[in-house]
Amino acid sequence: MEPDQLLYTLALQHVPNLGDSTAKKLIRHFGSAENVFKEKKSSLLKIDGIGKTRISEIENPIHLKEAEKELGFIQKNKISVSYFKEESYPEKLKHCQDSPLLLFSRGNIALHRRRILSIVGTRQISSHGISFCEQLIEELAPLDPVIVSGFAYGTDITAHKAAIRNKLQTIACLAHGLNQIYPKPHKKYLHEMEENGGFFTDFWSSDTFDRNNFLKRNRIIAGLSEATVVIESAEKGGALVTADIANSYDREVFAVPGRPGDKSSIGCNELIKSQNARVLTSAADIAYMLNWRNVEHDLKPVQKKLFIDLGPEEQLLYDQLQLQGKTELDLLALQCKIPTFKTASLLLSMELKGAVRPLPGKLFEIA
Repeated sequence: MEPDQLLYTLALQHVPNLGDSTAKKLIRHFGSAENVFKEKKSSLLKIDGIGKTRISEIENPIHLKEAEKELGFIQKNKISVSYFKEESYPEKLKHCQDSPLLLFSRGNIALHRRRILSIVGTRQISSHGISFCEQLIEELAPLDPVIVSGFAYGTDITAHKAAIRNKLQTIACLAHGLNQIYPKPHKKYLHEMEENGGFFTDFWSSDTFDRNNFLKRNRIIAGLSEATVVIESAEKGGALVTADIANSYDREVFAVPGRPGDKSSIGCNELIKSQNARVLTSAADIAYMLNWRNVEHDLKPVQKKLFIDLGPEEQLLYDQLQLQGKTELDLLALQCKIPTFKTASLLLSMELKGAVRPLPGKLFEIA
């Protein structure tokens, strides 16, 4: 997209209370965002949903000024931009009425003719949920799906890491601009994420951090993929919002059933009971329902690996964790006589190999 056209499209995206659906309607009618800004007020008034208040906002010169700043950020940081009418824009997202006017990305993302699966769930994922998520992705690996999630604690980061371990492309949809990362502890995964996929967002670098952004970004998680999987969810939560959006897009939704009474299973069980999700017990359920071919030939149950290739210092850390169980990073470094900064790096490598698992409070344990 040419810089001038991107500038006007950014400006249109910046207009408050306009929305992606209305902005795209205007562009389709007048041919471009630039034409929208240069069109006569009388012509704009003829478009359904465009009243005098919105026209007044479009005429405000602040939007072009702010667009110039964001364009500078995009160019300086070599951010990739996908316009909703371009081929580079994700195909499945094009079919969603409220999909972003512009989608910003970073990394090595390639979605053309790919199988895409979104995985969401609670931030307080249980050990059983982690195990199920990891095994699900490992079993699906021969079918080479792209794994999409939200880069949050719990289910999201479990899915991203499992995808990286299995050499699958994985995409994190962010609820903020590409000038920051949330949560901050996940910065350590940036390199692996960009090497094996990357990040999508429709938020600007100047957007304030707001919890409502997380609900808005969920439409991208749901819209990118053929299906959304809910691993675990309480009675309320963002994962259920994503499932609702996926259903509104007429996409498949799968939920992992849990024991009655378990807080982390209430949401999944309700989705299944209300017939808003299909029961998910194995990777074969997904492959069959999505008509992913060669199911019997390509998809095989995976046994947990008994041996993991570790370096000498990694093996030392692994043996110590195996001996005493959950251990805080600094203590582990002291016990193994390895500098703390190096221990942190080794543990990250071991985490991506599936050997260890991080816990709250800088604790680690054997995976």
